[in-house]
Amino acid sequence: MAIREAISADGTGIVYRVSGPAAGRALILVHGWAADLRCWGGAAEDLAERFRVIAVDLRGHGYSGVPTSGYDDPKNWAADIAAVLAAEGVESGAVLLGWSYGGIVVSDYLAAYGTGAVAGVVYTGSMANIGRDIPGAETGPAMRAAIPGVFEESAGRALRAFGAFGNANTGPGDKGVEAQRLFGSSLATPPSVRKALFYRSVDNTEMLRALDIPVLVLHGTADPVVPIADGRYILESAPRARASFWEDAQHGLFIEDRGRFVAEVGAFVDEL
Repeated sequence: MAIREAISADGTGIVYRVSGPAAGRALILVHGWAADLRCWGGAAEDLAERFRVIAVDLRGHGYSGVPTSGYDDPKNWAADIAAVLAAEGVESGAVLLGWSYGGIVVSDYLAAYGTGAVAGVVYTGSMANIGRDIPGAETGPAMRAAIPGVFEESAGRALRAFGAFGNANTGPGDKGVEAQRLFGSSLATPPSVRKALFYRSVDNTEMLRALDIPVLVLHGTADPVVPIADGRYILESAPRARASFWEDAQHGLFIEDRGRFVAEVGAFVDEL
């Protein structure tokens, strides 16, 4: 396992972790809003048994650089992923896997750079678009309940607002350690960044319709953060998309049922 840094087009340092066999297919894990590369937990370790897993800290998150502006520009997000691929010498055959807001970032990359380096895409609990009145960009009741409290600089008020997510990211059962880890990364993300990510509007529908590679949509039917309607929108827009809708599952499928998540992602990658 190695921690490395790539420099994006605007000079922002993008930190990422590489694990798994060097000769394995590159699987790029792109986390969601107010998370970091550790969010994947044991699922990343399992996937790294077979694939070259590259887990990214998005700009403003984790150990990556925190620019004061530019979060509203899709080109910056796209360049971040491109910088990581270039730093790792990945020129073809990669699989991009985006969770939640990470799906928007993956879509930004595909819209800007195309599919030359990419063999497949996985959207999990994710959307491809963002913005008011943009199709396929609905927000769920847990997210709506958390805003605007999650933008607070007061730790106490922010923590209470994040409580609106409940067990959305972990699913039912005793996963308290996982939940605390995710809460910790959320609070560690600067409030200004948490807010800035919501102040942009992007419609990647035309990119989805033009995708010439396989797409897998994984989505819980009871996701209260990113509604299943967003996953269905990706499925209906991308020509080569297929979906696995998990009955009664919520937002963090890789934690809620780690084994199933790893199996379904692995099967998809094997078919490419």
